[in-house]
Amino acid sequence: MSRAAQSALLYDEACGFCRWSLDKILAWDRGKRVRPVAIQSGEGSRLLAPIAPDARLDSWHLVRDDGRLFSAGAAAEPLARLLPGGRPLAALFAAFPGVTERAYGLVARHRFLLARLLRVDANCQVRPRA
Repeated sequence: MSRAAQSALLYDEACGFCRWSLDKILAWDRGKRVRPVAIQSGEGSRLLAPIAPDARLDSWHLVRDDGRLFSAGAAAEPLARLLPGGRPLAALFAAFPGVTERAYGLVARHRFLLARLLRVDANCQVRPRA
């Protein structure tokens, strides 16, 4: 698949849990439909131009090949649709967007604890908000 036809998944390259999660998604993405882009990179800044710079590290973001931008829990449904066998999960996310957003927020707030449990480096530039 050409780079232009891929959706960009923007992640915090300084966050070990974020990198661990990205690795799992990329392993699932056998069709190479997702391209990782660090939020902190020049390309990340360009793709996230509509988002205030101080808010970019608040969550992950998905920029589809058509240019549509999704952030936090709202990115889960379109991301799942890109992954092999992900359509049922995407339908679940779409049916319960509020639950998806809250679940994303819960994981994001507790990524340091989850990283310890998973034994991954949780070093992040931004600490979770209280």
